[in-house]
Amino acid sequence: MKKPMLWITVIVGVCIIALGPWAMNRLSGQSTTADQALTIQTFNGEEVTYTQQQLKEKLSPIQYKVTQEDGTEKAFDNKYWDHKEEGIYVDLLSREPLFSSTDKYKSGTGWPSFTKPLEADNIVTKDDPGILGMRTEVRSKAGQAHLGHVFEDGPEPTGLRYCMNSAALDFIPKSEMEAEGYGEYMDLFE
Repeated sequence: MKKPMLWITVIVGVCIIALGPWAMNRLSGQSTTADQALTIQTFNGEEVTYTQQQLKEKLSPIQYKVTQEDGTEKAFDNKYWDHKEEGIYVDLLSREPLFSSTDKYKSGTGWPSFTKPLEADNIVTKDDPGILGMRTEVRSKAGQAHLGHVFEDGPEPTGLRYCMNSAALDFIPKSEMEAEGYGEYMDLFE
């Protein structure tokens, strides 16, 4: 009778060790409340503040879950996983340029994947301990939104796979980039 109890204790201990950092990360200021506000610097230099209620009204439920609650959308069931049009991907709220279709590739994961960011200064990475180990989270710098994760199993030339959530991105087609204020990136498509 003592052996099963020992195994249960070992299993519980391993779970606590494995989940402890992940749970602490999620509980240490990551949760949002109705009275918290998010102040961001937009691409055009304007400072905008949103309450959590305003964000819930502005964003779809999946956009809110992904960007504000560090969620993940379903693979192969999202807007940009198989998107092939030329253009750039920007943050939903700040509109900062994040990725280009020229760096997008089909990773087979069911999420839009890129070999590198369009503007490295517009993203922030941080350690993200999870159930399956340490990952590297990718967030938009000005928008402060969870975008996805970066992995070291991508193709050359970088060997990186920026695996993003479509729900965290907005797409600006090449034909609209100039009018939307992103003309400086037109040379990517020449």
